[in-house]
Amino acid sequence: MDSLKCDLLNCFDFIVNTRRAIRKFHPTDYDPEAVTRSLARAHLAPSSSNMQLWEFYRVNTPDKMKELSRYCMGQNTTETAREMVVVVVRPDLWRNRARSNYEFVKTNLGDRPAFKGRSALTYYGKLMPILYNNDPFGIRGGIKMLVAWFIGLRRPMVRQVNRTDMRIVAHKSAALAAQTFMLSMVAEGHDTCPVEGFDSKRLKKLLNLPSRAEINMVITCGKRIPEGIYGPRFRVPLEEVVFTV
Repeated sequence: MDSLKCDLLNCFDFIVNTRRAIRKFHPTDYDPEAVTRSLARAHLAPSSSNMQLWEFYRVNTPDKMKELSRYCMGQNTTETAREMVVVVVRPDLWRNRARSNYEFVKTNLGDRPAFKGRSALTYYGKLMPILYNNDPFGIRGGIKMLVAWFIGLRRPMVRQVNRTDMRIVAHKSAALAAQTFMLSMVAEGHDTCPVEGFDSKRLKKLLNLPSRAEINMVITCGKRIPEGIYGPRFRVPLEEVVFTV
């Protein structure tokens, strides 16, 4: 068991240390099935309240790739990518996701009265609608913030409850899925680069997304070439970002 743990740690260390943001990819060496398998793993990433308010769009046809690259300001990594995955946040799907979780819990509750799933039914049936059901003018969000403030006077209380807060929550979950995908691609012997510089309006139109959908990031895919890494990796000292309290 210890040897297995050691092997797993060595593998994970290799994956984390090997992953880099690659700006130029090999023109021919590429396996699209690596993306297929990595997306399946990304699907298992942790998600806040298991709401899974994300989608993944594979862009791999020459015309769409060229158009997408233009919307990403023609960055080198998009010009040479063999495929691109667009990570999309879908806060508008909260009702469907809450209902799916509710039905899953209900189905798996069975005849076990002490099963904690009973509180989960309340969680998805009542709490999720309270958190995610927001109006464009922020009235409900303001009321929820006021309620949270009053409750917080007496006991610990979640303060992030308005529409903007829930958007941030959805983007954080999408980022977890994106990182899972990128690490999986390294394990597959492939490489990626997360891209944030893009024209979100045109990109949404390209993907035919609804107005409330939001682009989290674009991930370029392929196999690195030496010129694809622009320099040594830089990180601020660990003691500047890790604290013990």
